[in-house]
Amino acid sequence: MLLTMRSGIEEAYRAPDRSASAVAQAMASGALMGARGNSGVILSQIWRGLAQGLAEKESFTGSDLADALLQASMMAYKGLSNPVEGTILTVVREAASAAQAQASSGSNDLISVMEAVVSAANESVANTPTLLPVLRECGVVDAGGQGLYTLLEGALRYLRGEVEQMQFRKPQMIVSNIPLAARTPQMLAAEEVPYGYCTEFLLKGEKLDPGKLRARLEKKGQSLIVVGDESTVRVHIHTLDPGNIIHYAASLGTMHQVSIRNMDEQHQDFLQMQRERMPATDMAIIAVVSGDGLADILGSLGVAATVPGGQTMNPSTKDLLQAVESVASDKVIILPNNKNIVLTAEQVQSLTAKSIEVVPTETIPQGIAALLAFDYEADLETNAQLMNKAKSAVKSIEITRAIRSTQLGGLKIKKKQAIGFLDGELVAVGDNTTDVLIEALARLDLGEAEVITIYYGADTELAEVEQVSFSLREQHSQLQVEVVRGGQPHYNYIVSVE
Repeated sequence: MLLTMRSGIEEAYRAPDRSASAVAQAMASGALMGARGNSGVILSQIWRGLAQGLAEKESFTGSDLADALLQASMMAYKGLSNPVEGTILTVVREAASAAQAQASSGSNDLISVMEAVVSAANESVANTPTLLPVLRECGVVDAGGQGLYTLLEGALRYLRGEVEQMQFRKPQMIVSNIPLAARTPQMLAAEEVPYGYCTEFLLKGEKLDPGKLRARLEKKGQSLIVVGDESTVRVHIHTLDPGNIIHYAASLGTMHQVSIRNMDEQHQDFLQMQRERMPATDMAIIAVVSGDGLADILGSLGVAATVPGGQTMNPSTKDLLQAVESVASDKVIILPNNKNIVLTAEQVQSLTAKSIEVVPTETIPQGIAALLAFDYEADLETNAQLMNKAKSAVKSIEITRAIRSTQLGGLKIKKKQAIGFLDGELVAVGDNTTDVLIEALARLDLGEAEVITIYYGADTELAEVEQVSFSLREQHSQLQVEVVRGGQPHYNYIVSVE
């Protein structure tokens, strides 16, 4: 994207005049000629759409920009045979929609429209992992979307007269909206399907038909992008047989800027780079957890090994010892995540030659808070202290069902009734798990809270959880409420309040 943009700017300086139309057209032409990579080619289409939207305009207003951005979005989607949401495409579309809304509200100045555009782009980039599974898995936002946001933010700062400040600051890197996904680097699987060759070229000729060319190449590879006009077409495709594509394209015109890169080698180099960039640490974290969703979450936060267990299924000292011995590190932190497992975990130290620290977490939310406090540069003892302090900063609510009738804490409980615990203390009883959850939450001052994460499991349906989430957001506008499938077998809800 940098090289594409640089080519566009260089061409802009050669525009025949300083009109908005001439400069935009020159940038579109330059971007197409210098486009590289998926995002670069799509960016060139965005500039092409902007140029069409600003055609014959000496200057432009906020509403003109909004219309041009809408044209840019349409042009970007048009260039791809299989548009994918959660990419730069989504970001430009949602930014254009925000511009339209702002211009329609009566505020027609460029700065107010650009402020709406940048704000929408920021939110859209942060949301890309919800639309694209590979981003969610890796805990990152879309790189092309981030790049477009950076360009839009730069334009806004220029309009505000903040050129000097831009020279001394780095662009804002947007963090994923998905809870917990981007806290630690993720390693990609080494076993992948063949990637083939990333093939790019610029085709020049007469009476070229980008639509026909796209249709001809659709079955010859993946990630196909064909953009341009009758005289110049930019092609990008991932294929196992670049020779066949080059041969066909050469029959249509002259080829320029031909680039063929082995993506399998690139992928292996990337994996090696990821390994080298992983934070160096000689410590391992072991956590007790029940539920596949929760296990995945803890794994994404750096847990080296999980031990199945929790309420009604407490692991033995032997189970924990085996986990300790299975990890490569000689320094180990154990997170019991249940008050009934803390003492068991503390017995492991005397049974192994490894150095052990037990952070006495009594709930999953405490365990997650402790993990987020882990410092890769600190030693074992310091990390234990940091994690122990962090676990106390979160409130934990757990909703389950009673296995028998009893009376506890002045509350009468019938068998199979829903019961709610706040930091281990019984605070609510009822027939409906959702009602009990709401009652337990009412025990806290949610006006002071910032983030609530609801992990649902047992027989709880997603629709039910989303209703609770919606209600909380309506009542407390400052709250960030996240819903995550924990898959825990015995608890309908495990809730973290920060």
